[in-house]
Amino acid sequence: MAKKTVRIGIVAASSPFERETADRVTALAAAHFPGNPPELVVHPNSFLRHGHFAGSDADRAAAFLAIANDPGFDALWFARGGYGACRIAGDVLARLEAPARAKTYLGYSDAGMLLAGLYTAGCAVAHGPMCQDIVREGGDAAIERALRWLVAQDADTLEPSLGDGRPAAAFNMITLSQILGTSLQPDLRNHVLMLEEVSEYMYKIDRTMHHVTANAGIRGVAGIRLGRCSDIIENDIDFGMTADEIVRDWCARSGIPFLGAADIGHDAANRIVPFGPP
Repeated sequence: MAKKTVRIGIVAASSPFERETADRVTALAAAHFPGNPPELVVHPNSFLRHGHFAGSDADRAAAFLAIANDPGFDALWFARGGYGACRIAGDVLARLEAPARAKTYLGYSDAGMLLAGLYTAGCAVAHGPMCQDIVREGGDAAIERALRWLVAQDADTLEPSLGDGRPAAAFNMITLSQILGTSLQPDLRNHVLMLEEVSEYMYKIDRTMHHVTANAGIRGVAGIRLGRCSDIIENDIDFGMTADEIVRDWCARSGIPFLGAADIGHDAANRIVPFGPP
């Protein structure tokens, strides 16, 4: 019997995606799965431009729902981050149909806004590489890792600490902070929460951790792991603490166990963290 071809829909729910980047991802998929490559379908709205966004809010919502609600797709892969997912989250979550709850969703950064709501809706979601990561140094490895997970749930692609058997979730730190207190906030009680950050001042990381660890829902997590905080912006007055020291400090203040490092971040080495139990 012929092996089923996995169909993956690609959607830019935030900032615009480039056709050249899409072509590179498609070519890599064909090269790494020569016998039965996954079928990658980029929704055409992902190439639209409307100011900062990949089309208007209505365009992006329509693209997301066209893939999510189509039973012919096995997964929805976010094309990239940027900004804009929060502007369509309420609309698309209210219009999910049964096929949307039967597929897998993969992304991170701004896509975390939708991953949070989708997780609450009972969907299988994961924090991990997006198509845009192919432009990073070493980005081919990130794309291959994402496809190995989307196609075959390859355990070698996962963040190593997931082996402890506890449910987990992962977010960009500031994205999570902006979700808290909204209808998108997921129930993360007893989860290991993994956080990462990029291109922020150290004082902003400190302020964000104050907000995150003050939230009653977050105080119910099993603990926090810190991924990579990269490309830190230099301030005119040095903050005097590393990201690791900041997170340890706020965990101690709030009574949340600090569990150590996580192999996630805004880089090509970003490992995959499925939400919920392993």
